[in-house]
Amino acid sequence: MFIGKDLVAASATPIVLGILAEGESYGYAILKRVNDLSGGRITWTDGMLYPLLHRLERLGLVEASWGEGPTGRRRKHYALTREGRAALAEQRSQWQAVTATLDGLWTAIAHAPAHPLPTLRPAEG
Repeated sequence: MFIGKDLVAASATPIVLGILAEGESYGYAILKRVNDLSGGRITWTDGMLYPLLHRLERLGLVEASWGEGPTGRRRKHYALTREGRAALAEQRSQWQAVTATLDGLWTAIAHAPAHPLPTLRPAEG
């Protein structure tokens, strides 16, 4: 399934903040978590994730620190800040409103009787 770039971009911040609410993480693990959560339907690249993480860091929503991974390799780890938790709560509220609206619309469409569009006839004259 293809998910358009507008929807990916709109959902990226709450997804990353949500993943970091689970605990500190690093780039590759975040990419893998997105893929796992979406059942493989959302696949991000480094080029999409790292600019977002840097922006969230500049905004004070995440903080970064260098750590060592299980293989001994240095990795930059990201953690949610207090401001990031507040931003996540706001994002969650907004997305709940959007999904509730869409759910209502999808339900209405599914239960609406099919009405074919009227056929236009040429004007008599």
